[in-house]
Amino acid sequence: MTTTKSPALPLPLPAAKALVLAGGLATAASTFIHWTWTSEFPGDLTVDGYPGGLQILTLAAGLLIALFSLPLYGVKGTRWLTPAGPEAPVLVLGAAAAATTWFTLIAIATELGGLANLEPGGWIAGVASLLPLIGALGLPQTRTTVGLPSSGGVLAITRHYLGAFTRLVGPNPDLAPAKPLNRWVETLIIIAVAGLGLTVFTYGIVTEYGELFIGFLILTAIGTWALMRAGLVSRLTALTARHRGTTTAAAFAAAAAFPFTQSDDHFASVGVNILIFATVALGLNVVVGLAGLLDLGYVAFLGVGAYAAALVSGSTSSPVGLHLPFWGAALVGMAAALVFGVVIGAPTLRLRGDYLAIVTLGFGEIFRIAVNSLDGVSGPKVTNGPNGIRNIPDLDILGFDFGQAHTFGSFTLGRFANYFLLMLLVTAFVVTVFSRANDSRIGRAWVAIREDETAAQAMGINGFKLKLLAFALGAALAGLAGTVMAHVSYSVVPDPYQFAGAVPPNSAFLVAAVVLGGMGTIAGPLLGATLLYLIPEKLVFLKEYQLLVFGIALVLLMRLRPEGLIANRRAQLEFHDKDTDDAAPAETDDAPASTDPGSTAGLTTAGA
Repeated sequence: MTTTKSPALPLPLPAAKALVLAGGLATAASTFIHWTWTSEFPGDLTVDGYPGGLQILTLAAGLLIALFSLPLYGVKGTRWLTPAGPEAPVLVLGAAAAATTWFTLIAIATELGGLANLEPGGWIAGVASLLPLIGALGLPQTRTTVGLPSSGGVLAITRHYLGAFTRLVGPNPDLAPAKPLNRWVETLIIIAVAGLGLTVFTYGIVTEYGELFIGFLILTAIGTWALMRAGLVSRLTALTARHRGTTTAAAFAAAAAFPFTQSDDHFASVGVNILIFATVALGLNVVVGLAGLLDLGYVAFLGVGAYAAALVSGSTSSPVGLHLPFWGAALVGMAAALVFGVVIGAPTLRLRGDYLAIVTLGFGEIFRIAVNSLDGVSGPKVTNGPNGIRNIPDLDILGFDFGQAHTFGSFTLGRFANYFLLMLLVTAFVVTVFSRANDSRIGRAWVAIREDETAAQAMGINGFKLKLLAFALGAALAGLAGTVMAHVSYSVVPDPYQFAGAVPPNSAFLVAAVVLGGMGTIAGPLLGATLLYLIPEKLVFLKEYQLLVFGIALVLLMRLRPEGLIANRRAQLEFHDKDTDDAAPAETDDAPASTDPGSTAGLTTAGA
């Protein structure tokens, strides 16, 4: 495999630069002209003067191209955006603009019955979106020539080319650290990034139809790839590592602002369910990501917490008849889940690998069958069987009724917005517990057990005791999330607590969220859970093909980025040990060695 730097198209350099900048501006301008003649296509693309629906995505892509083309002209201050050079990001952004625009045009032709339904504005947009891509191909790019492997069949050849493609599409190699900016400037950058994250998250949730969400995914995925190729992600990672407190505060402030951006309580309900799913995934990350224990029945601990809290929260259908305040119900839910974690873990954690996974899968099914049977007929009347525990009252904390709308100035927070803010506090608590455990001697011991349990025990680590502690802590965190979930949904029934299903949370989706996001990290499971909840929620129109498309996307992602979307340095090196020079910069590269759960220093300390 040989690497050279040359343009793919024989264009003069000034012409290539002009095509990129002019094409980006033309792509953005085309969104102010109507693309079709009928409003039957979702989003109403028939209006001149302002973009609507999928046109907004094309507008964003065009403006990004124009912004990232400025370093090509040496505009002062813009070079900070492309520390690895501006050629690669404008090429990827050109592909993003073309993909998003042509997806829209094809969708219009498909749903309305032919290309005749495209107005001149649509054709202008299609042509304009190709100009930045053509111009970028005329810029000097790092090009790699890959030869055939010396031996092997079709599978070996396929693996060879996929590996080469993985190296090419990955981020640029580690860059020299940038000169630190003024502290206030860096703080403003962190706040701006948090605001941008809130905007992207909000837009993804409020997409009202499947075509818009697919376009959003296309632009977001390829746009993120462009930022990685530019080296901007590595630069922002280093910046946030220097200001961890500011970054954490900005992230939670942006999350807390989400309910104030919503006028429809439905989208706030999506947000609170995402937080519940993400918090449970973060609890599972203690078990899977840190201790390396594959738990396929983890959703049962969420159910234990939900049922325990429902029984003591004043429900009219509860056989217990208690009505504890929220803090009491939360403690009961956490304690019940913790006890179940210890009871199940004590006899099973001496197993390893697939055997442990099978046992935990069995526990999950036993829990679901047991709560179905405790109906007063097949067994004692505790859970009311398939009918579950219903009519769980809304929380009332210090006179604040979470079931009522509350007005703050010009903002009105509905029921789900109230629970969103409460769940955000729970998420903050779980993040704090996870990070503290991760940075402790116990966390380093968990990582040592995950990497090689035999070697860890030879260094004096009590593997069984620490694995049981991980199991209990993960179960308690899931029980806490289940407490809030019971009040949000008004009822607790057995059906959601199963291994697999079309809608999360279930054990399969929880494990996928941890692996997809990045095991052993904090942001990884949060991002993975957000994606895995939103995708089934927004792709309902695919009906029976939903899981097929979802599965294909996961397979491709795991092949191209097996370490997860946000991975620590050790995971990067393990999955890319043959091409270390091309490995993606990890999200924790710039963190101190003691805080990296996968660092060699952490493993050595745990062994000591």
